[in-house]
Amino acid sequence: MNVLIADDEAPARRRLRTLLAELGGYTVVGEAADGREAILRADELAPEVLLLDIRMPGMDGLEAARHLATLPAPPAVIFTTAYGDHALEAFEAHAVDYLLKPIRRERLAAALARTRHVTRAQLEALRGDERAEAGAAARSHLCARVRGSLTLVPVEEVRCLRAADKYVTVYVDGNALLIEESLTALEREFGERFVRIHRNALVARAFFSGLDRDPEGRVCARVDGVDVCLEVSRRHQPRLRRLLQRATGSARG
Repeated sequence: MNVLIADDEAPARRRLRTLLAELGGYTVVGEAADGREAILRADELAPEVLLLDIRMPGMDGLEAARHLATLPAPPAVIFTTAYGDHALEAFEAHAVDYLLKPIRRERLAAALARTRHVTRAQLEALRGDERAEAGAAARSHLCARVRGSLTLVPVEEVRCLRAADKYVTVYVDGNALLIEESLTALEREFGERFVRIHRNALVARAFFSGLDRDPEGRVCARVDGVDVCLEVSRRHQPRLRRLLQRATGSARG
């Protein structure tokens, strides 16, 4: 069975390697030092099992597990941590198991044995919309696939989210990337970071700078770094004008 180890502490990764070698029958195909690297390595190496630390700098293990559920063949996730307070959240995330450090060989063996019974449905329950509905913390990144490879987009850099069919286009840093998520779920998850301008679009408050009219008379949101017309529906125009007035007032003050 192929295993990927993700932990920000090198001694912890070495200990897991040693325990897996003692158990036999497991091949460590790679290591990662944070959640972002764990996602990219899992996409590249396709491990059957991921031993995933929860508390890591940058992206933590719980968020990484949610992104992993979008892989074509997601690994079984076994969380590892030195802190017991995440136990309930980890089990709600449908991990196969939860190991408290220092990890004992017998406990690891039992958790690995259970991975043979994991189902795709369990892992798909980690998707952002379901976790958002359950009250999970908002993610720091969105996950898109570009030319066959995963790309992690920092949410703070997203200018606009625009829905069409079953996809949402993410406008970021001069690029437009597609993700398979619900615009409604994204709005619910990221709360005050975005404002709705149309039934099919959200814009980031931090990059929203004004309202314009295009040659066809449509009112469009002016968003820094986005060159397309982002149409504003009539019902949302008053709210956007109030946002602009407050921003102008704050700048004067």
